[in-house]
Amino acid sequence: MHLTKDEERILEGESGEGMQKAMELLVAIGDALDAPRLIEVSRAHAASSGQEGDLYFVELLAKGGATCKVPTTTNPVYDMECFDKLFKISRQESDVARRVKESYKQIGAMLSWCCTPYITENIPMYGENVSFSESSATPFVNSVIGARTNREAAQSALAAGVIGKTPEYGLYFDENRKGTMLVKVAATLKDEFDYSLLGQHVGKQIRYGIPVFTGISRRPTTEDLINLCAMLNTSAAVSMLHMPGITVEAPSVEAAFGDNHPQDKITVTERELEQTQEELQTGSGKIDLVQFGCPHYTLKQVVDVARQLKGKKIHKDVAFWVCTSATALFLAKRMGYVDIIEKAGGHIVADTCIDMTCWNRFKDKTGMTDSPKCAYYRRFKDVIVARSSDCIKAAIKGEWK
Repeated sequence: MHLTKDEERILEGESGEGMQKAMELLVAIGDALDAPRLIEVSRAHAASSGQEGDLYFVELLAKGGATCKVPTTTNPVYDMECFDKLFKISRQESDVARRVKESYKQIGAMLSWCCTPYITENIPMYGENVSFSESSATPFVNSVIGARTNREAAQSALAAGVIGKTPEYGLYFDENRKGTMLVKVAATLKDEFDYSLLGQHVGKQIRYGIPVFTGISRRPTTEDLINLCAMLNTSAAVSMLHMPGITVEAPSVEAAFGDNHPQDKITVTERELEQTQEELQTGSGKIDLVQFGCPHYTLKQVVDVARQLKGKKIHKDVAFWVCTSATALFLAKRMGYVDIIEKAGGHIVADTCIDMTCWNRFKDKTGMTDSPKCAYYRRFKDVIVARSSDCIKAAIKGEWK
């Protein structure tokens, strides 16, 4: 990979050890993938966590004096003020999370602690070159917004945020952004839960590539697309999709495929969605936990939960948690919806990921969620996956049959 003189100086350590380590990673990736050069990015999102793997790299860069050159948002860790007291998190676990947060602050990242920054604090424009990690973020940014990013790791996205550049390969090239698979949707997609099941099923079928979805009977909402993107990139490695007439780079099926011919054709009926939901179930009966917000719930979803809980009480044996962004939490509190959820016996929290050790108290319990991605993380022994409305009914009753 060709480097400019300035890039070579960074690689040789003239800008400090932190910048050097970031550049070493980017150069290694570029060499491995035959990238011709580094290109500038305008923003980044690092899918950080409060766990050891991410701590090592961000602390390495921060201690080496690196700072973010472009706006770089952060994934959730957990709300330490809430969970350290309520769940009595061990000092060792909370220390890792604390050091992660301190290092990202030191390095000059935007401390959003949110997995959906592309609708809140870090929104790219069409055609921007960016570097985003996080399962829902990569396909959403590429497909819905039309910015350009590869499927980054937390470390490579952070390195790009520090350097302001990333290797030029993959989805930065027009020819690599065309569809490879045709997916005919013959099922009626009623809500964002059906889009989650669609993403889960299609991802498992194709594993890798760029699906082109046809047959969508109604225009999807933001929440529909977030859930579809999340599950395509959790059950598989799908960094982009097309919906002709809906997503920005696919005015037609022909435009979506370009010169490509579909490598495969898949038809998804109601039965496939039903089977997908059935395959996710490992429990039934009494539940101990209902967990929403993977990806983080939008304000609209928080409002929907509050309206369904208004005037009702969650069963005394059921813990009820909604994870959302700081922005959505602030607005929901201002609008009175946080009070409704809390009066019903639930909790709503920002900055927190469902894939965090703070949930280990439920590891021997039965959890219920509307998110196949949450089920994938399996922070509890048995899981029931259902629509949010069914999860709320079960939370009130204390069981699901």
